[in-house]
Amino acid sequence: MKKIIIVATLSLSLFSLAACGKGNSAVKDTRNLLKTPIDKDVTTMGTFVKVTVYDKGKEAAVEKSLKIPVKYNNLTTVNQSGSQIDKINQNAGIQPVKVDAGVYELIKAGYNYSRKNLGYDITIGSLTSLWNIGMDNARKPSQSEIDHVLPLISYTYIKFDDKAKSVYLTQKGIRMDLGSIVKGFVAMKMVESLKKDGVTTGIVNLGSSSIYVMGHSPRGPENPWSIGIKDPNDPTANQMGILQASNQHVNTSGIYERYLEVDGHKYSHILNPKTGYPFDNDIASITLLISGKDKTNGDGLSTMIYAMGTKKGYEYIEKMKNVQAVFVDKDNKVYITPGLKDKFQLTEKKNFKIGNIADLK
Repeated sequence: MKKIIIVATLSLSLFSLAACGKGNSAVKDTRNLLKTPIDKDVTTMGTFVKVTVYDKGKEAAVEKSLKIPVKYNNLTTVNQSGSQIDKINQNAGIQPVKVDAGVYELIKAGYNYSRKNLGYDITIGSLTSLWNIGMDNARKPSQSEIDHVLPLISYTYIKFDDKAKSVYLTQKGIRMDLGSIVKGFVAMKMVESLKKDGVTTGIVNLGSSSIYVMGHSPRGPENPWSIGIKDPNDPTANQMGILQASNQHVNTSGIYERYLEVDGHKYSHILNPKTGYPFDNDIASITLLISGKDKTNGDGLSTMIYAMGTKKGYEYIEKMKNVQAVFVDKDNKVYITPGLKDKFQLTEKKNFKIGNIADLK
């Protein structure tokens, strides 16, 4: 008899609103901030979306920003009928579908990641709907079911019309799924909205796997925010490390974030579009720190990096200008890209050790 367990966990947490700075800041903070922040949330996109703002008089700005994830959930979900992505999928091989400008931008971003051919493809929807990991009806599909949908996965089936803002899937049965990139996209849209409305200091938190910290912590300009990185083996335990960030997007992907357990084997939610099965490599989790000025979608990038494994993923990140990363492998070794040397602290030293990337083959 098969034993099936569905687990969803959170990998990042705002460890402290105070930063790791020592004592009072030497630089005077001229911001007039609230001691008790504006704190509002909404449940959507299958997660808990929370906005925390320290600027005075920004209640309306916070409420406005929280409408963005609700909007994009309605436009992009594939778990209920009526969304624009569902309409595109239903019209595959039939006709193009005109979409919202933001949805068009999001699909283009997913397409650009897909055409790198590095283990990521937004037309993976027919496969994700077979496994449904993270849903109540999750299951391990048969090999024949997987073999049937694999030919339906290719970004080359997507055709764009920039003038009409329409998207066309050229073959019947093709299904897009933007679940792997929509949270990162929405986080950036929310931050853009908040900044436009004058917010300087705050947090946008999409289910703790995608966090954007605005400005510095409320303690002052020399005090960054402190973000705890959870133990990927036991996300309910204390954090295994602390990452410092200011005006940056922090994103994580990992094998234990969501998984399906069948007959004692754990299947990650991150599926390989070439094999039809979850990726099986040495990464337990990867956390990216992306500059606030960079428009890189952290969700899409972290999924693509996860597909590469630790060694190749690390080398890929090293070539990027505004992105740093913390890799945790299945042997509990932690690998930190050079730009995080003074921004990451390993706190759980009993079970984890800092590794040397040169030791990996």
